Amino acid sequence: MGISKMVGLAAATLFLASICLKLSRNTLIMVPILFDSLIASLVAVASHNSVNFPLILGKNSDGRFPLWSKLIFAPFLLLVRAYVYVRRLKSKEPVYNEISEGLYVGGWPYSLDQLPPGGPAVIDCTCELPRSSFIPKDEYLCIATWDTRSPSPSQIESAVRWACRKRAERKPIYVHCAFGHGRSVCIMSALLVALGLADNWKEAEKIIREKRPKIRMNVLHRRNLEEWSKYRLSSKTG
Repeated sequence: MGISKMVGLAAATLFLASICLKLSRNTLIMVPILFDSLIASLVAVASHNSVNFPLILGKNSDGRFPLWSKLIFAPFLLLVRAYVYVRRLKSKEPVYNEISEGLYVGGWPYSLDQLPPGGPAVIDCTCELPRSSFIPKDEYLCIATWDTRSPSPSQIESAVRWACRKRAERKPIYVHCAFGHGRSVCIMSALLVALGLADNWKEAEKIIREKRPKIRMNVLHRRNLEEWSKYRLSSKTG
């Protein structure tokens, strides 16, 4: 189930709860529940594939959320972080895996011990999680994307070029999303192709799956990788 449907279902549930609370005259409890419902509805619309507007959350290029975003979207942002924490505790999957020498893909590093070794340059594919304070701004690139959605072909190309520059500086590269299964795998697939470690994104996906078996790119990731591949081919022949 995509993020839009999940959040939309939560919004509907909260709205029904607020109606029940109003009927029982629990106004003090009803108001914050209704507010949460409205915020969830807004996120559901903005994350729908036909809209796909991650900038609504306000995450800026250095991976931080402005005060207005923290106030308005606090219910959603806090719930997302709590979900990541709980799922991480229950999961036996490593936070990250090394796909090739110095190339890592994985989940959001909320503590220093969850960051790959060597002081890597970090590509963050989330729009809902902040840059951790131990990641330097000049070693960080934000490709803000909704969960279950895909970076656009132009975002993929921007990330690949940035990563290639960092590799030229002999920096390790860590590409992450929330759990290291979709958005980050999409970017890493393109990077493996750009670095000559795979002939195409399909081969790159297989290479990544061998190291991180639980990856699951969807049709959006694959479609945009295919478009990105055509763009690169036309650029080389043009």
